[in-house]
Amino acid sequence: MVTSVDGNLFEHLPTAGAEEEFTALLASPGLHVSRIVSRGHASPAGFWYDQPHGEWVLLLAGAARLRFEDEAQDRALKPGDHVNIVAHRRHRVQWTSPDMPTLWLALHYGNEPAATTNRRSNPAGNSP
Repeated sequence: MVTSVDGNLFEHLPTAGAEEEFTALLASPGLHVSRIVSRGHASPAGFWYDQPHGEWVLLLAGAARLRFEDEAQDRALKPGDHVNIVAHRRHRVQWTSPDMPTLWLALHYGNEPAATTNRRSNPAGNSP
């Protein structure tokens, strides 16, 4: 079964100081699409995500830095940049802009990814 929400990705953004916001946009077996809005959020110090499913992210607005355990340097992301993170590739969000919303489109695929788990604010869950 497919569930989806219609709307505009650039509307109803949270205000500064709010928690990171996750909005499920589409869910079907093996594929979940979410909008993520960050403002100065990052992974907890020393924490690495190790997800059992793949994740493709597109940065739509703002700025961010991702870090992969198998790379020596952070990856700076700007609007239009996208990254495919294969299952079990350890990674973390090093930084998102505190001055403006950082808007992500995230596609989680394979191994029945969880549709509503907050991957950055709930690292103990280890999956989006």
